[in-house]
Amino acid sequence: MMMISKKKLALMAMMVMSLGVTSASLAAGPVTTGNSYGLVYANAITHNEKGQVNIHPVHYDLDGRTIAANVYTPKNYDPAKSYAAIVVAHPNGGVKEQVAGLYAQKLAEAGYVTIAADASFQGASSGEPRHQDMPYFRTEDIHGMVDYISQYPGVDKNRIGALGICGGGGYTLNAAKSDKRMKAVATISMFNSGRVRREGYMDSQKDSVQERLKAANDARQKAVETGKHDISGHVDFETITPERLKGIPTDLYREGLIYYGQTHRHPNSTFDYTTDSLSELMTWDATDQIDLINVPLLMIAGSKADSLYMTEDAYQKATGTTDKELFEIPGATHIQTYYVPKYVNQAMAKLTEFFGRTLR
Repeated sequence: MMMISKKKLALMAMMVMSLGVTSASLAAGPVTTGNSYGLVYANAITHNEKGQVNIHPVHYDLDGRTIAANVYTPKNYDPAKSYAAIVVAHPNGGVKEQVAGLYAQKLAEAGYVTIAADASFQGASSGEPRHQDMPYFRTEDIHGMVDYISQYPGVDKNRIGALGICGGGGYTLNAAKSDKRMKAVATISMFNSGRVRREGYMDSQKDSVQERLKAANDARQKAVETGKHDISGHVDFETITPERLKGIPTDLYREGLIYYGQTHRHPNSTFDYTTDSLSELMTWDATDQIDLINVPLLMIAGSKADSLYMTEDAYQKATGTTDKELFEIPGATHIQTYYVPKYVNQAMAKLTEFFGRTLR
């Protein structure tokens, strides 16, 4: 893992809060165009065909919120047959049309019924205030995907697995601690949102925890008094230049701005989160009681990712299962596991072997 001074990381963290990308300076739009489903990854489904992998936009209720999701069914899907299913949780700031949809589609190509849903308060799902990002709700979103897919025609409720990507990986680990309907759990580029919000990326902000907690609670009090929620993490994707990107020392944030702001941009995807969410995020950790996970566990991360330390930490603490593997994709960074074909193919090879063995 590359060594970066805490001072530089702290400055980077503050800079990322206010940066955006100039569409003129960083060319290109979505990977796919003319797609009514808004999918932005390469080779996305543009229309449904008999006998092929198909996509089914669905909506369902979760604790009074309407969740927007896409269900993918494999080739020659027959609801009278029996299928294993996999729920796919998207990264922080992401939506179902990006990397979560890519892996959901590829897993459907491997024979699974899959679902990717927008988190509550985010994307096309309902919930107020918008952009709230709290561990309880993100975890409940994953339980809700299991609820829905367990009742989908043809799905064997005893063969359900879970895949979480980036922040969705941390929340998937949290959901798996208690949801024993999940028979196998996998993560890609796992991001422990609580640890990062509390201690800073690469643990660079430990000395300012109390000040940031105070700011989060001040924001909550403001919302109580005015009904308005302050926003953190906002990025104006129209105002960043390549020169300013070069000043970001970590691949996760630098490449993330390009991925989300330009090459795989989606109108529902935003880095925004309510500042008062930090009061919950900073007191939560994906690895708390992780030993409660007692099912097969596969954790995938890029060998060059500066976020790798979070996967390594969670893997070490996951002592409740002996059937576990940490697979490093040689040469990959965090964001590259989202879309670079040679890295996605390696991740998929491990996932199909893993779920093929554990969801039989």
